[in-house]
Amino acid sequence: MHSLLPFLYLFSAWTKGAWAADPTMPFMEYLDEKHMVCLMWGFDNLKGNITFKLEVNTTGWVGFGFSPNGGMKGADMVIGGVGPDGSYFTDRHALGNVEPLVDEQQSYTLLSMNEKDGQTIMSFRRSIQSCDKEDFLITAQPIKLIYAYGLTDEIKYHRDNRGTKEVNLLEYMPRTTSTNLNFLSATMDNITVPAYRTYYYCKYMKLNLTTKHHIYMIEPVIEQIDIVHHMLLHRCPSFVMEEDDRPCYMGDMGDTCFGVVAAWAVGGGVFELPENVGIPIGGADSGTIYRLEIHYNNPRKEAGRTDSSGLRLHYTAQLRQHDAGIMTTGVSPWTSLAYNIPPKNPEFHTYGVCNTTLFSELLNPVPELQFFAVMLHTHLAGRKIRVVHYRNGTQTGFLALDEDYDFGLQQTVNLGHITTVKQGDEIAVECTYDTSDRTNVSIMGLGSTDEMCLAFLYYYPAINITACVSHPNTGMSENSTTSDQNTIAEQESLMKNLPQIQYAFDDKHNYSVNAHGTVRDMMETPVTCETSNAASGLSTSCKMKPAGIILVLLYIAIM
Repeated sequence: MHSLLPFLYLFSAWTKGAWAADPTMPFMEYLDEKHMVCLMWGFDNLKGNITFKLEVNTTGWVGFGFSPNGGMKGADMVIGGVGPDGSYFTDRHALGNVEPLVDEQQSYTLLSMNEKDGQTIMSFRRSIQSCDKEDFLITAQPIKLIYAYGLTDEIKYHRDNRGTKEVNLLEYMPRTTSTNLNFLSATMDNITVPAYRTYYYCKYMKLNLTTKHHIYMIEPVIEQIDIVHHMLLHRCPSFVMEEDDRPCYMGDMGDTCFGVVAAWAVGGGVFELPENVGIPIGGADSGTIYRLEIHYNNPRKEAGRTDSSGLRLHYTAQLRQHDAGIMTTGVSPWTSLAYNIPPKNPEFHTYGVCNTTLFSELLNPVPELQFFAVMLHTHLAGRKIRVVHYRNGTQTGFLALDEDYDFGLQQTVNLGHITTVKQGDEIAVECTYDTSDRTNVSIMGLGSTDEMCLAFLYYYPAINITACVSHPNTGMSENSTTSDQNTIAEQESLMKNLPQIQYAFDDKHNYSVNAHGTVRDMMETPVTCETSNAASGLSTSCKMKPAGIILVLLYIAIM
């Protein structure tokens, strides 16, 4: 059992926006980049009520809700505002990209609704574990929040006044705001993207900082948003010494750059690390070569497109408490696998396993690792990803999971809690694919119509292990290409039960291997449903204020 999160006051400086001054609503996120939509929330306990306050810079209607995939279909939401005849507020659900329907059972309670200084401020609450079939189940996992608003009180199509953001409401990890404006740019230089559906291009560069600094925020810089699929910045081994740019995965020395420093994929945004950790850069490794890899997905095979996308690495000389690292886990993406995913199948599973006993062959001693964030990654057929933690052969829980994975919304998210991984623990990544609309076998590979199964895990303290991945020993079997469901089930079971060849790599491209790994049984994703009417306190309104600083005053840890 995880303890409830500490209730904290946040401190930040804003020129225009919202500030928190109520211990019953200690958490706050802007849901949009322009700071037009502010959400505050708090809760009593995991089986009680959760209270929200939404502040939007409009005097029209406002909407807020939860979505399984970031879109309208299947979303649970409330819509309200202050009209000519007073306030209005309804609990609704969406069947698609049409006006949401009013729920038969109104599970949300309006606490207050008012307009002030050009803003609409709506406070409301609901049970965390609502049993209304039209309500979204709030869990201690990241949830895709959606919002929309109108300029008038006529509820109609919102046009561009909408958005989505993934937030862990129940295990939120607050961060402070830095005024440091220093950053490094790792970007392409106006490269020409050829008329290929899948194209990987790499730039090798130095990021010269003579003293050690910490990266605290990673910001994507996307020029061609419709074709940039993902970006990875790798730290290269010391024997990679030349600055250059060229296509990736050509079998040269550059393909040994495995150590992920920063990651972004389609649908992601800015990622800020927690205030006590930073990704180390500079100092002793100031001469290190870094490889920026961009995967271009060009399904229309358009010619003549140029691009200068990349990553902006915000850094500080004020070192944080811990050095953070990113470890690649899942199914090995670097080996040519006879690992077929059959067509015409709504649910096919693949597995990658990391056994941390391999670390001791590359590192001694091996410290306890604290995992705090993740970016999950498959390609177009991916529907679910679960990351499982085992100790002494027994599952302790889910390190991360997304049961409504959306290829177009791949974000790095804080887990909201810390998972300790000790030497000898295992991490398994399970990916579920839907190939119902495919007529040919899908393979594990680099193309967008191929598949991957990866979890980029953020942790501290940083060690020199860059990846811990596996693949089934498919040399001991024959892969099926059939769409017969019985044969598919047998194929999936065979792939799961074959010995897993496990690899751990370090930053010098040394590796350790175990050819006899296993995929352990996984528990079902827990789902609970209980109603509760526990009282929740009313809060003061978000306000617009001149720039100021709210000090951290309170820290309450509830066990």
